[in-house]
Amino acid sequence: MTDQPRDIILANTLADTAMLQQKGYITHALCLRGKGSFRLGNKRHTFASGDCLIIPQQTFLLQQLCESDDLLIEVIFIAQQFIEAATPKSNYDMRGHLALFDDPVMHLTPLQQEVCSVNFDYIRRRLALSRHHFHRDAMLNAVQCMIIDFFDFHAELYGEHHVTTQQALLMQRFLTLLDRGDFRQHRTVGHYASELCVTAKYLSEVCHKVSGQPAIYWITRYTALDISRQLRRRDLTIEEISDSFGFSSVSYFVRYVQKHLGMSPNSFRE
Repeated sequence: MTDQPRDIILANTLADTAMLQQKGYITHALCLRGKGSFRLGNKRHTFASGDCLIIPQQTFLLQQLCESDDLLIEVIFIAQQFIEAATPKSNYDMRGHLALFDDPVMHLTPLQQEVCSVNFDYIRRRLALSRHHFHRDAMLNAVQCMIIDFFDFHAELYGEHHVTTQQALLMQRFLTLLDRGDFRQHRTVGHYASELCVTAKYLSEVCHKVSGQPAIYWITRYTALDISRQLRRRDLTIEEISDSFGFSSVSYFVRYVQKHLGMSPNSFRE
């Protein structure tokens, strides 16, 4: 693998995923044979033949990767900026993004597997035609076709919901507050509703329509993932982590971790 930045990188293993996540790449993979597993945040995911994986570029990096000896997998790493340029203007992108944040593995039907395989092959073949005078435009077109098919897969597997532009924008603004880390000090729906100049009820209703989950789910999800990441840092004490999240006491922090991570902070670290 070269150190030169590229829009698209091909591979046959997920081994470089965490490193490329840090460099701003989104992982797209199609498992053709075998199986594997990995952890994102505090959740472990498994995949097998016929599954498609889309792992976003985000704070929570792929860890504890296990791949079977007979694994055959096609992997396409695409730079975030290139994905943004290729993604069609559709409010469905928001719902798909949130679903993948929660579970990056899609279990495809045989027909969907065939469509996905065709898209991967087309991207690989177009990528090799580097002397094409309009190579970047051709690659944008190929990646966009793949993304549209991913939208279709997701709508077929999980159901399609009509989301207005206004609702998608509100959800995006809500996620922007979470992405910048507001959850470390604010974990009530009312706080975010006030910041966004809407009622708490309306914010939760929009979140549920766009993502399938209420607003409190995403606040808790971001918080639990970040706490799990902090707990893996051996240079931080439980008290320091509790203080950084604005908990009123260590005992309250312990109860929160027990409820949302399923074990005490000390047990999580063992």
